[in-house]
Amino acid sequence: MKYDVLIIGGGPVGNYLASILARDYSVAVVEKKNSFGGKACTGIIGAENYETLSLPKKAILNELYGATFYSRIQSFSIGRKSPQAYLVDRKTLERELAKSAMKHGAEYLMSTTFKGFKGGRAVLQHLGETLEVRAEFYIGADGVNSTVAKAMGAKTKAEFLSGYEVEVLGEFEKRNVEVWVNKEITPEFFAWVAPIDEETARVGTFGSIESLNRFLRLRMLKPTKILEFKAGPVGFGWRKPWVRGNVALVGDAALQIKPTTAGGIVYGMLCARALRKALLEDKPENYWNYCSWVRNQISFGLRFRKLFLGLDQEAIEKIFEVLGSKEAREVIESQADFDDHLRTAKAILKRPRLLAKLIKVSPSLIKALL
Repeated sequence: MKYDVLIIGGGPVGNYLASILARDYSVAVVEKKNSFGGKACTGIIGAENYETLSLPKKAILNELYGATFYSRIQSFSIGRKSPQAYLVDRKTLERELAKSAMKHGAEYLMSTTFKGFKGGRAVLQHLGETLEVRAEFYIGADGVNSTVAKAMGAKTKAEFLSGYEVEVLGEFEKRNVEVWVNKEITPEFFAWVAPIDEETARVGTFGSIESLNRFLRLRMLKPTKILEFKAGPVGFGWRKPWVRGNVALVGDAALQIKPTTAGGIVYGMLCARALRKALLEDKPENYWNYCSWVRNQISFGLRFRKLFLGLDQEAIEKIFEVLGSKEAREVIESQADFDDHLRTAKAILKRPRLLAKLIKVSPSLIKALL
């Protein structure tokens, strides 16, 4: 078997890449699972980018118009009249993208594991049989623990966390996500409540299973009402290079993940577009530069992550006082972007009164953000 492009990993980013490459190249996708979906993923995608990327409407479970932020002792809400994000069913998203790729000519090798490279070929294991597949270009879209990254000799400098999420019955405001920032409950990350409808939500955090259990008790959600439990890793940092010779990484395999929220679908898909552009130009080395917007967002997110880890709960309460003010909420509601967190931070810091209050909380905060 020989292809122009072999993509290892049939998750949302790998399938999206296959769908946009299959129009110009012979493409095959290797997926170790025997079906799509199944991985831990809250599945919140910014509405604007969902439309820009032409993602399938069929995968949308709920429209989210805003968020309510909770600290240990206070809260505030932001919202708009139009949907700001969609909660999606990952299985449906992956299947629809795979169907699109197949319709454009892509071939899929399910229940197939990538073992490494040998003599310029990809060595695959399928139902006990060893296969060798040659391609002009190989792309690793195989997640945080990427085997392709190891095979190409990519180096990683990152913080890795375990994520835990449940789908649980309760009472929820369907239009709003809940974000809980309380280091006494979840010291390594925030906790989230992403409603599917008024009685079901995806609830999770990163760090430890004990943190999730503490939050469920705080939110008065019963462990006996859990419909589904999932766990999985996330990585905040850099894995380089993103391309070496005729091998590239994309999505979670390249750690194209928001350190602020741990979301990776949009960043991975935007970089998939950049990789396609570089391949069409026959200049894969331009891939890194074409992903400059995503790289800037990751750099900002890593500074924000470092800042968060250094804050105690008292400082977080003071920041909540500033961000919960009428002026700050007006700025956020009018200028914030779901996927462009750097833009959001700059919009807030351009307001002299808000800037002065944040400097008073922590002078290093401004330096870290900008």
